[in-house]
Amino acid sequence: MAAETLTGLSGKVAVTNIGLLLSGDIDQPILDANTLVIDDGVIVAIGREKDCDLEGARTTVDCKGTTVAPGLIDSHVHPVFGDWTPRQNQMGWIESNLNGGVTTMISAGEVHLPGRPKDVVGVKALAITAQRSFEGMRGAGVGGGVKVMAGAPVIEKGMVEEDFKELSEAGVKLLGEVGLGSVKGGEEAAQMVAWARKYGIQSTIHTGGPSIPGSGLIDRDVVLAADADVIGHINGGHTSLSYRHVCDLCEQSSRALEIVHNGNERIALLTARHAIELKCPHRIILGTDSPAGSGVQPLGILRMIALISSLADVPAEIAFCFATGNTARQRNLRQGLIEVGRPADLVFMDRAQHTAADTLLESVQLGDIPGVGMVMIDGLIRCRRSRNTPPATEVPVVL
Repeated sequence: MAAETLTGLSGKVAVTNIGLLLSGDIDQPILDANTLVIDDGVIVAIGREKDCDLEGARTTVDCKGTTVAPGLIDSHVHPVFGDWTPRQNQMGWIESNLNGGVTTMISAGEVHLPGRPKDVVGVKALAITAQRSFEGMRGAGVGGGVKVMAGAPVIEKGMVEEDFKELSEAGVKLLGEVGLGSVKGGEEAAQMVAWARKYGIQSTIHTGGPSIPGSGLIDRDVVLAADADVIGHINGGHTSLSYRHVCDLCEQSSRALEIVHNGNERIALLTARHAIELKCPHRIILGTDSPAGSGVQPLGILRMIALISSLADVPAEIAFCFATGNTARQRNLRQGLIEVGRPADLVFMDRAQHTAADTLLESVQLGDIPGVGMVMIDGLIRCRRSRNTPPATEVPVVL
């Protein structure tokens, strides 16, 4: 795909004949509307077709009665550079995730870089380089247009407040997983997390047993003491804490509860149920924690939505919010919600062919993955019928 098609403006776009519109907002997950109007990548109108101004649309998409939702957000990825991962020596993994409905990825650290520097100067240099690289990646025509928020340094011993100030001023807005570097104690981590927060850098902490050489156990007490913004892979990555300790994290912290694909599935389900029992489902966000030793999962977020909906008895429209609006709000993103003024990052879906269910939501609650028929980022169509999902029963058409 040419660079200009990844960075151009959409002009006016009309999205009509929507059968079901999922908002991403956990307080109002379904919208009573069948039409969206987009102008230069931003949603400008939501409503019934008769009430919307469609005149002059450069592109009109007839949804054919299918479902439209905010583009999915993967809250936990480990990119390196470009659309390549050395962990599985795989090319094109980001663009492949686009075919799974993912329009935004958030780095939890570029930890798989061969020879990743661990001295303070090198840590900062890598973070700034990665931030610049991924910020410019879409303009370079790489990754299918997916918004990859990267440049997430893994904190190391010896870092001081001035380092976080320097990183922030250079454009770094994320910390990699606390605990993957040499800082593993709660008190030391808390100080660095506080410095990061002071300068507008959001933090995620590793939770559970070690995942890669050099990492280690980060237990309940360290997670609570560090007080990072996101309790990363609360269900383990891959090895989970005990269910009792996971419950303690849910109950004693107010931070985001990140459930990942490449973790303990039993604890994933129990965490979702416990958060709902505690009346804090807005804290649940979803990630894949990929690329990883268990691979790259282009359908990982859809699989998590189906898993949680079907086995934790969560309504499908709520489960979609875990991967969209919840993440948007916990991560301070503009995308992830279908609201006027938000970026038009959208996934068009329908129930998979020959599912036992009659509707998309019912199929997800049965555990089936929906078929993706189209993905749009900033109002521009990035892919049509997905090459990775089961085929959708119906797909949108461009008139």
